[in-house]
Amino acid sequence: MLRLAYALPSFPGFDSPKTYAAWPVWKDSTTQKVKFTPLPKKKAVRLYHKARAFERQTRQPGKQDGALGRNGLLVLHALIFDFLNYVSGKLDPAIESIARKACVSDSSVKRGLASLKRSGVLNWIRRAAETHDEKGRFRLEQDTNAYGILPVSQWRGFIDDEAPPPDPSSWGATPPLPSLIDQAAEEMRHDACKTALAILDTDPGDELAAQLASFGRAMQEGRKPQ
Repeated sequence: MLRLAYALPSFPGFDSPKTYAAWPVWKDSTTQKVKFTPLPKKKAVRLYHKARAFERQTRQPGKQDGALGRNGLLVLHALIFDFLNYVSGKLDPAIESIARKACVSDSSVKRGLASLKRSGVLNWIRRAAETHDEKGRFRLEQDTNAYGILPVSQWRGFIDDEAPPPDPSSWGATPPLPSLIDQAAEEMRHDACKTALAILDTDPGDELAAQLASFGRAMQEGRKPQ
């Protein structure tokens, strides 16, 4: 748990020295600047509602909580609606601040955070801040965690029943028309020869259609096709 430690020297006839933490911070804490990912409000709200669906899906008969639990949902609600900066994605409140907004105890917040992380809904990076004491000596102090809400694809055990929206390029699009030759053949099956020839003439760049149109007119006029 602690990052660095030191021991006092031992002397004959005295008890063994105790080990003290030089800087009482978590060993996996980073002092590097954390880059947050923007999360628009509409997307964040959708994620919260999906989290509620996740909780319903995983709640077993006779059980009070599902994968996230009451505490997990309360903590997630506070993170999304009270602390998340939708533009920058910054999300780094203290445990005490989350507890105050969620109206639960600090220990309940910790249990909720554990459930969210275990389910793949939330992850975080532990941070430490480099400071100096009153004598100018270097020291590390524990900073608040940097939280990130993960996409639904990483939620463990969640079944997303919502169908994905159609690709924007397909909105308002019409089915592709058959080729000119296929359209003309369909008209010929209905004895609409003139209509078929007119269709073949609609695209001067289609050489095959133009040749078929010329052949059809020659047959109608009783002359030898060129």
